[in-house]
Amino acid sequence: MRAEAGAIPESLTVAQMDSAGPLAAVGDLSANNVMRAVEWNGDIFVVTLRSGALRRVTNTVAKETDPHFDRGARHVFFVRDNNAFSFDLATGEEKQLTDIRTGPKPKEDEKPTGQRAVLEAQQRELLGAVRDEIHLDSLKKREKAQLDSLKPQALWLRKDETVSTISVSPAGNALLLVTTIAAGDKQRATEIPHFVTKSGYTEERKSREKVGDVQDGGRVAYIPLTRGEPTWLRLIPADTVNAPGLAQVNGWSDDGARALVFAVSFDWKTRYIYTVGAKGALSALDTLRDSAWVDGPAFGEAGFLDGGKRIWYVSEADGYAHLYTMAAAGGDRKQLTSGKWEVDDVSLSSDKRSFYLHTSEQSPFEQQFYRMPITGGARTQITKTSGGHTVVTSPNEQMLADVYSTSNRPPELYLMRNQPGAAESRLTLSPTAEWLSFSWLVPEIVMITASDGVQVPARIYRPKDMSAQPNGAAVIFVHGAGYLHNVNHYWSYYFREYMFNQFLASKGYVVMDIDYRGSAGYGRDWRTAIYRHMGGRDLQDEVDGSKYLHESFGIDPKRIGIYGGSYGGFMTLMALFTESKHFGAGAAIRSVTDWAHYNHGYTSRILNTPTQDSVAYRQSSPIYFAEGLQDPLLMLHGMVDDNVHFEDVVRLTQRLIELGKTNWDLAVYPVERHDFVRTTSWQDEYRRIYELFDRTIGRPRSASATR
Repeated sequence: MRAEAGAIPESLTVAQMDSAGPLAAVGDLSANNVMRAVEWNGDIFVVTLRSGALRRVTNTVAKETDPHFDRGARHVFFVRDNNAFSFDLATGEEKQLTDIRTGPKPKEDEKPTGQRAVLEAQQRELLGAVRDEIHLDSLKKREKAQLDSLKPQALWLRKDETVSTISVSPAGNALLLVTTIAAGDKQRATEIPHFVTKSGYTEERKSREKVGDVQDGGRVAYIPLTRGEPTWLRLIPADTVNAPGLAQVNGWSDDGARALVFAVSFDWKTRYIYTVGAKGALSALDTLRDSAWVDGPAFGEAGFLDGGKRIWYVSEADGYAHLYTMAAAGGDRKQLTSGKWEVDDVSLSSDKRSFYLHTSEQSPFEQQFYRMPITGGARTQITKTSGGHTVVTSPNEQMLADVYSTSNRPPELYLMRNQPGAAESRLTLSPTAEWLSFSWLVPEIVMITASDGVQVPARIYRPKDMSAQPNGAAVIFVHGAGYLHNVNHYWSYYFREYMFNQFLASKGYVVMDIDYRGSAGYGRDWRTAIYRHMGGRDLQDEVDGSKYLHESFGIDPKRIGIYGGSYGGFMTLMALFTESKHFGAGAAIRSVTDWAHYNHGYTSRILNTPTQDSVAYRQSSPIYFAEGLQDPLLMLHGMVDDNVHFEDVVRLTQRLIELGKTNWDLAVYPVERHDFVRTTSWQDEYRRIYELFDRTIGRPRSASATR
């Protein structure tokens, strides 16, 4: 790979971005591949690809979104103020296609009854002026009805219902509407106190609800644009409220005759793919059920191909995320990729004859870019260099923009021809000269034989790699995010920890970073191994890592530390509370202490809900095992964390006090949320973690601090 940098990047002014931004924005490609419709800063633009000419379609204070062409590339459809509009590129005419209003619908004038009806009848009988007024009212109503017939038909939503998505058919004759029905007062959100404020007063700010609380609902409707009545679709067969956990429109066939809809049941155990035809007719194409929960790489990615005759989608049906196609009318299912690797994302080429794929086909530690015919068959690997590639094609698909990284170099932007193994020219150079002057490690990937016989990947940092003398101790870093991949040959999401791990190695520690069960990149069984018991099989992989360090390096388990943030913090707590004999100290950062207090979208998939499955929550929550703490524990938490709330660590703190535990400490960060933003906070956090390990596991047990 060529290493020369291109021109030095320049910061654009707001005025320059107003012109350059739409040219770089992602949007809908016209059927003739001539134009792209994009949204930029709330306005709609059309870009002529060959010349780069830019046409502004809207220029309003309202926010316009989701631009799409009709099948003849004459009109651009877009959404403004929860309604669909069209713009005629030839005449410049803008037309409102829908009239969607927030309810409730006003009641029509009720006809009088009883005594009042008698009086009105008497007035009509006796007085000509009253009869004339009634006649004029009738004429006005008739004229209004005629005018209204030329406008979109009003659709009244429920009181707490709002528009989420509007997708107009390329034929311009119908649309699909996805709504959200807010839980409102039925749902209780956590109030987070902010102590450091501009006003000098403590301010309460609303955050999220807890798992199992009342959730927002929603509906999906097929609406003809010929003043027909909407058809509300029942996407989940057993659902009585028409509120799937997830519903999305994955596009329309080229002729606009049918749309593709993806839906997931509220309990996350079933995924449906439908086509929606005329009058909202539903045809079920594929159903995937999982005894744990449906998910995986490229989950929800799907679309039409072959002129709308077939669909493509990604599914874990064989245990790994792979690409499938089938007839849009149903049947003739074909699996186009297979093997113990995964498809990370999919897109169609502009001529719709090929798929572009990012996959882990080379190994679970690589992400490479491929091209494959839409009929399947041999894949052409386009990127070749080891590491992680995230590629976008140029409009004519002759060139590729590649954000590429290795395990010891952060992502940079490269340019290459769309040819297998073509040379890449680097356009950016992000790190400072000082950072580049350091010899950053390429951590070796080793395999740990777990207690159930499975080979578990891990990265290892050795003191000798840093020209340091071993101090007889080790540290295990536990990545967070639950479903995340961290053992690979490309740049880590946890880049600070990557550097901190090398600092620890330079001080004599052997450091290990494990892709425990539940991590991404290894298939469905690996992903769901934590179902109903977080801190079960995943924690055992960390315990097996401790055993590996003892067997391979002769390290006393009581001189093995463990640390991590978020899910990694949760795992640290579970390790010290339930597997103390394998660890000697731990630092738990922004950790979940009780899953019944975490959010619904993530937690309910893995543990169901607290009312449905109290056993899963009890066996997965560290607060129930706090009496097992024996070794030094440092907890660190942002006080305005709106992901894992500060009250999580406060409740655990009270529990430790009541249990009479003394070998713990708590560091708080008053202005930090889940992801710290202030450099001083990061510095303080890692200083405390290093000092914890230095005074405990970093010294022989006889010289360690009293526990």
